Amino acid sequence: MGGGVAVAGWDEIGVELEFAAADGGVRRRPLAQCLNVRFEEVAPARSFPSYRGQRNFPGWWWSSTMGRHVGYESWLERDHVMLLDFDVQVTAFASQPFWLHWPAAGRARRHLPDYFARQVDGVGVVIDVRAEDRIEPADAEAFAATAAACEAAGWQFRRVGTLDGVFAANVRWLSRYRHPRCGRREDLIVRLLEVFAQPTPLFAGAERVGDRLLVLPVLYHLLWRQVLIVDLRSALLGPSTLVRQGQRRGS
Repeated sequence: MGGGVAVAGWDEIGVELEFAAADGGVRRRPLAQCLNVRFEEVAPARSFPSYRGQRNFPGWWWSSTMGRHVGYESWLERDHVMLLDFDVQVTAFASQPFWLHWPAAGRARRHLPDYFARQVDGVGVVIDVRAEDRIEPADAEAFAATAAACEAAGWQFRRVGTLDGVFAANVRWLSRYRHPRCGRREDLIVRLLEVFAQPTPLFAGAERVGDRLLVLPVLYHLLWRQVLIVDLRSALLGPSTLVRQGQRRGS
């Protein structure tokens, strides 16, 4: 889960992580001592501000992956939280997991990444969300320092920006049906898997199972879980969208 040899050099120059502990306190430790911290479970390292005249839109996303809320500070962050929740390779994630402290040009610098995710293979992923046209030189420096720290720790680093509109709209639609209550009709699930064993138009397949208004929420839930799959990138979901069986996932 970590790369201890590489981290040692970073400790020598004073790279540290500051994060919320399970007992409600705050810990600040050298990077090498943080490799086994489950940052996907920590509380945010700072609060989400909300004030009159605020230009960004903070809020909370209910994660079907973990059954709890995760914070975001903008609609762009919300969409990337949604994608983390949709990603079958992600088992858990948390917002604003730690402050990264490092020295640069004779002064102390710090940066708060937006998310930490844990993949099914156990690898940690640190994520910064920033649109390409909003990256200032100081931001680029912070992202570079974070990427280097992640490489030393054996984590992945991703800087993500604006999403493709069609893909985001499709996943956003499916997210409305992410709650497990949409997948409680086991009889409908069995029939849907039978019908969509071969690629079949969405509405036509739903109508073969039963009343479309009753079947569609279950169908969309299976698409969210990626038990059934569609092409989410080329066009908006519609009656003729081809649906087929895909990778299984727990509800």
